[in-house]
This record gives sequence, structure tokens and C-alpha cells, in this order.
Amino acid sequence: MAVPVYIFTGFIESGKTTLIDETLHDEAFNTGERTLLLVLEQGIEEFDEKKAAELNTHIEYIDDFENGMSLKHLNELNAKYKPERVMIEYNGTWKVEDFLNSKIPAGWEIAQIVATADASTFENYVNNMKSFMYEQLRFADPVIFNRCSPKIKKSFLRSNVRAYNRSAQLIYENAEGEIENMDEDDLPFDLSKDSIEISPDDYGIWYMDALDHPQKYRGKTLSFTGMAYPTTQWDKPIVAIGRFALVCCAQDKQFIGVGIVDQDGKGLRPASWMKVKGKVRIDYDPESQSDYISLTQSTLKPAKPLEHPDVVF
Repeated sequence: MAVPVYIFTGFIESGKTTLIDETLHDEAFNTGERTLLLVLEQGIEEFDEKKAAELNTHIEYIDDFENGMSLKHLNELNAKYKPERVMIEYNGTWKVEDFLNSKIPAGWEIAQIVATADASTFENYVNNMKSFMYEQLRFADPVIFNRCSPKIKKSFLRSNVRAYNRSAQLIYENAEGEIENMDEDDLPFDLSKDSIEISPDDYGIWYMDALDHPQKYRGKTLSFTGMAYPTTQWDKPIVAIGRFALVCCAQDKQFIGVGIVDQDGKGLRPASWMKVKGKVRIDYDPESQSDYISLTQSTLKPAKPLEHPDVVF
């Protein structure tokens, strides 16, 4: 069975240590798996080794890349701890690409690269250390901006990340560590328009916003590319269209999509890539006691598979 490797990047004091610690204490993520934590950078916050041991986590500190991250040394650590999962707090001044291009122990598999950034200092880094910023962000799956204040424009953060990494999912946290929704001005599409084109890079952002605020999209015409499946709803044939999301790791994919209620799916091959255009209607789910989006007045056309088909959160 593959050993997933999670890499946490970002400048010193960007919140990597805190995020790793919170992740290890998250029961939804950590159910006692034997974890090897490689710490390549020590900042102000430090790991509590006693508490880490209680979470079945073994910590190794590495202060130079050439020897500490060599295949020989990693194989030694692999044999010593026999990890079921590896987490790496990467050094903010080292190139992530160097590790991605190096050899790793047999069975290890890169599952996710997470970047953290302090929103309050991000502009300063962009202006003065752009090359370092590029190295920290360009391979990240999600980019987590912490310490977001009301004065910080999320559109500025987003546009600068997109310059380095078009497919990254962006997450915004306030000073209390709570996840914030994007304001309408910060969404990557114009909600004032009657017809909205959802680009492949923005599908995850749109889906989460539509999940939380379906009424905003009532009567809008949406178009996007996804995988279509014949299915049923209320015992009626319909088509579901969407994409698979990597919620935690490659083994934890979930389909996130919407129903097209005026398409019956006859002759449609499951998992066909299609371009849909349809009008939003709002339905109510009594089980969850919430509204959700469906599409009607729709058209479906064959489309090329996306180069990066999975949505990453």
C-alpha cells in the first residue's frame, strides 16, 4: 500500500507548524496512523514531541538538503519508523522542485502539497522576494492564507497566486483561524451577469460558493466542462455532471456536481466529458433541510478531457 507524503511549504512564520499540528490533532485526518514528520525548518513555533508521540508521530529534524533528504537517509528513516504516512515541513528558502525531482523510498507517493501564507505580509514578499514566493506557491494544491483582515483584498491575493499557479485552490482564514467566504467582488466570475462561464480552474471555487449560497445563482445561465453520468432523482432519469475532488488524498475522491433535470441520459456513456450550458433552478432537499442547485433548459456537447481533471481542496 502506498505511503502518502504531504508537503507543507511557505515562508518562516507563515503558519506551517500550526497547520501541521492542527492537522495531526484532527480526528478526521488522523486515526492513529504511524506518521513520520520531517521538519526542515524550525521557526518560532515548535512541535511538542511528547504530544506528537501520543499521536503516533515520530519527528526527525533535517538541516541540510543534500544529506538529510538523500535517498539513502530517507530509506534509513523509512526502515526505522515504517511510516504509514509522511509529513514534511519544508524549508521556505529551499526549492520544492529539488525534492520533487529527487528519488524517494519505494512506496512513497506525493499526495498533496499545501502552501501557507501570511496575508498581512504577502504583498511585501511579492514586491521584494518574488522568486522565493514563486518557489513556495507554484506546486501547491491548496494555498491557505491566514491572518486575513477586513482590509485585505482577497482579489489581490488570488490574482498573484494565479500568476504562479493557475490550478491551486485558495482558502482564506481570519485572525481567529476561521475560514472566510469570498466576497462577490473577490469571486473569479461576474455575478452581475445573467450568463456565467465557469473556467476549469475556478470550478471548485464556484461549487463551494454555490453550495453555501445557492440563491445567488437562481435564474443564472451557467456553462462549464465536467464528467456526465446518467442517474436518477425522485425516480426520474436525469444527468449528473461535475468533477471528482481530492478531499484528503488520492484515495479519498468525491464526485461534486449538479443534476441536469431535463436530460435523461439515454445513450450517454458514464464519465463522458461534456460541456453543459443550462439555467439554474433552486430545489429543496428535505433530508438536509437546505436548498441546492439544479440545471434546466440545458444543452450538452462532447468536450475534451481536462488536462487536470481533479479538483483539489
